[in-house]
Amino acid sequence: MTEFKGAVVTGSSRGIGAVTAQLLAEQGIGVVVNYRAKAPRANKIVAAIEEKGGKAVAVGADLTTPEGPVALVDAAVENFGSLDVVVLNASGGMETSMGENYALRLNRDAQVAMLEAALPKMSEGGRVVFVTSHQAHFINDVSTMDAYDAVAKSKRAGEDALREMIPQLTEKNISFVVVSGDMIEGTITATLLNRMEPGAIDARREAAGKLYSVEEFGAEVAKMVFADVETGHTELVGGAGDFLKQAGK
Repeated sequence: MTEFKGAVVTGSSRGIGAVTAQLLAEQGIGVVVNYRAKAPRANKIVAAIEEKGGKAVAVGADLTTPEGPVALVDAAVENFGSLDVVVLNASGGMETSMGENYALRLNRDAQVAMLEAALPKMSEGGRVVFVTSHQAHFINDVSTMDAYDAVAKSKRAGEDALREMIPQLTEKNISFVVVSGDMIEGTITATLLNRMEPGAIDARREAAGKLYSVEEFGAEVAKMVFADVETGHTELVGGAGDFLKQAGK
């Protein structure tokens, strides 16, 4: 496995992205901690990394703007000498204040834009990890709760669009891995869904047998940065028994 020096983790000022960023830093990788609006939160993650002897820099960037992805790529190269890892963790779409089609703009278009910005600067032998949910990964075969349907479809569209870029990545020996998990305890999305559809979390916990915490799932994402798997691999964290059964797979 190539020695990784620099990484971009999108949406990493809190939650799964923050856990992933900190774990990568513990492996000696310099990490660009990305935030959209809340610098103090990102700076806190950077401080926690630096306290443990790691390297990190906080960069404010809205991935839905043309300049956002470029800023993250440039920060990795300038601060750490190379860009070897891109973890596409940022997602959303349940916000009501971000304008029309925000879910698609963020979960599909911005993901592609981020990878298009990164690809020319990424080192050979690097890795791209796309973080998604079982609800989105299986949405073409298994329906989800109404409140999450548009977001799930937009994230699946993002996954499909990124997979179409695998041939370009392969030319530089860069591998692409999808990490999919069930609803995650304690995330904003899970909290919002449970508020809109009371009992949603309990129902998923019962169906899955276990729901991962933010820390547990972040650890799985970080692990897949280094995992010896084929490009295009999908890691179904915690299994996805009921989804696979409903999808007839």
